[in-house]
Amino acid sequence: MLAKWLNKGVHNCIFLRNIFKRFTELEKFFLLLIILSVLLSQSLFSQNFPDYKERSFAGKMDSVIAQNYMVEATDGSVNPKEYIVGPGDKLFISINGVQDLSFNLMINQEGFLFIPKVGAVDLRNSTLADSKEKIDSLINKYYKNVDVFISLVDFRKIKVSLLGDVNKPSSYTLPGNSRLIDLISNSYGLSKTSNYRNIKIIGRDSSSKAYDFLKYLRFGDKNNNPMLREGDAVIVDKVDEVVSIRGEVKYPGIYEYINGETVSDFIKLAGGFLSKAKTDSIEVVKFDPIGKNQKSYYYSFNQLKEKNILLNKQDMILVREIPQYYIDRFVKVEGWVKYPGYYKIIEDKTTLKEVIEEAGGFLKDASLVDASLFRNLGTVENDPEYDRLKEMQRKDMTDDEYDYFKAKSRQRKGKVVVDFNALFINNDESEDVVLKNGDVINVPEAKNYIIMLGQVINPGDIIYQKNLKVEDYIRMAGGYGWRAETGDVRVIRANSGEWVYASKVDQLYPGDAIWVPEEPPAPKFWDVFTTSLQVVGQLAAIVAATVAVVVASRK
Repeated sequence: MLAKWLNKGVHNCIFLRNIFKRFTELEKFFLLLIILSVLLSQSLFSQNFPDYKERSFAGKMDSVIAQNYMVEATDGSVNPKEYIVGPGDKLFISINGVQDLSFNLMINQEGFLFIPKVGAVDLRNSTLADSKEKIDSLINKYYKNVDVFISLVDFRKIKVSLLGDVNKPSSYTLPGNSRLIDLISNSYGLSKTSNYRNIKIIGRDSSSKAYDFLKYLRFGDKNNNPMLREGDAVIVDKVDEVVSIRGEVKYPGIYEYINGETVSDFIKLAGGFLSKAKTDSIEVVKFDPIGKNQKSYYYSFNQLKEKNILLNKQDMILVREIPQYYIDRFVKVEGWVKYPGYYKIIEDKTTLKEVIEEAGGFLKDASLVDASLFRNLGTVENDPEYDRLKEMQRKDMTDDEYDYFKAKSRQRKGKVVVDFNALFINNDESEDVVLKNGDVINVPEAKNYIIMLGQVINPGDIIYQKNLKVEDYIRMAGGYGWRAETGDVRVIRANSGEWVYASKVDQLYPGDAIWVPEEPPAPKFWDVFTTSLQVVGQLAAIVAATVAVVVASRK
């Protein structure tokens, strides 16, 4: 596959070279400009941009849905002191006294509300709270001793624009109670390079204010999710300068740089420290004034707050982990012990024997011969040679390769060599290893039987008897099957997995397996017949050639 791909690539290069030869010098010049512009654009886009999780908030919305999807209320009830009324808003007015009156009225396009039998009231640039006071004051001039109830019953529509570094700058019609998040949600979305932390809103009166939209998305800070007004232009800046924070904070990543922000404020923006954070030596990596070399400064978090250390563009904050902090140190004991489960150990002190004793010792049928200790070293061992041999057939391997493959396939990864019999029966303290966090001690049930495999009449398990030999067990299994390869019987050792010829086995042990292989199948008649015909034909050709030579020599 690789050779085919390379050949195809070479062919394509030759093809392009032949075409390029036909270009004029001017055409070559313009082609070179195009290639350089593509490479330049790729280098520009290789800049690191913010990568915190909230940037997935403003995805692209289908254009039809974006225009039709409008949320009538963002925060439940409207805050009368915040909402600015305007043309199109509908108000309900109830006057209760000698005569009960009620009206559903709309503010006209000039910003006035006309109340029957009362007159018009100027509500331009008024909050809902101020509007209620103006209406109540005007009504009380004409009606004495009445109760007045005023309520906003329907929102007007406002038109606002979303401009700058967005997927598609455009104007949007939204309900009058919409906020910044509603505009972005109903838009075509922000771009990958949008600056979430410096969004400006320019009003119809040319007033301008910047908002850190990330603070709303992360902390619900409503001061950075303002209510929009008719004619507002929302300008989204493009990311140019960044800062980053790594290590033990809740939200590590790359962020937009904001002029005047302190390191301590930036850490708070990143969600603050995790419980494992080492807060007495926070590293602040800064560039020199010409932006060539970096230098590290170390502060405690209290120093950062007291000195108000300012961030500079391209600064990196590193918060490291407290070493050996809240590390669990347990081993697992499973199998035939009195109390299997997890046991706490003391680092570099607790031994295998101590844990087994804490687990209540071995049960009656525990097999110390098959007991094992496995250790996870936290690394993944890669053996390219073994991976290569796994893809090969036996006939393609050398004898050395096959021996290595067999040995490697029998290897039990992570197994610690421990003689449980020597330690617990013979009290050999040299076998009492010091345990490590994550060790697994496995004590299986004793296998008081021999496993019969392959070409025997009744394969299965036979109760172990110490004095019996391989042939005895084969006889107890009903004898050899009719296709048994009697001269190639093997014993598979239970403890090591080693394959041994039966003729070399003097003593069997519980759990050993006796394998009787099957004779290879005889060749099929048609294969033998065709092969014979080929041989006969070749002999006939040789005989004919010999006769021809002899006849020719006599002539």
